[in-house]
Amino acid sequence: MSTGNHYLIVDGYNVINNWPEFETTKVEDLGHAREHLMELLTNYQALSGQEVILVFDAHQVEGQEKAEIINGLRVIYSRKGETADSVIEKLVYSLAKEHKVTVATSDWLQQRIVLGKGGLRISSRELREMVMKRQEESKAHYQLGKSSDTLSGRLGDEVREILEQLRRHK
Repeated sequence: MSTGNHYLIVDGYNVINNWPEFETTKVEDLGHAREHLMELLTNYQALSGQEVILVFDAHQVEGQEKAEIINGLRVIYSRKGETADSVIEKLVYSLAKEHKVTVATSDWLQQRIVLGKGGLRISSRELREMVMKRQEESKAHYQLGKSSDTLSGRLGDEVREILEQLRRHK
């Protein structure tokens, strides 16, 4: 079993084609759909503590494989003649030796290859559920405001007021 980081590798276009949030966006503006997915995964990465790598198919576009960090999210575009699936397979092979690696794709063949290379797999739908759950947990935590785990959260209003007056020397 791995002892290092937990990586989540996401097949970008597979997710865009399987999430209802992208149903109209992917047709109208694929670039906007990619940006929206990057935003969602950037937030998920921050909330989950997993390192997320988002891979897009660019095998029909001229140029080398392109990797960049966008708001802390690692985004990889495959090079011409290479699919996102092959980039994902290479990543799983290299990372799964020392780290826990999960791949999010609904491509059945890709899931089997990932399992064979030592990775875990989840479907695009399962990834959506995980992302939405983290968002809801974050909203609930934020709306709670003061946590009851802090001293301030445990004190009543009257005691808090007395301490505030003492702090201000009144």
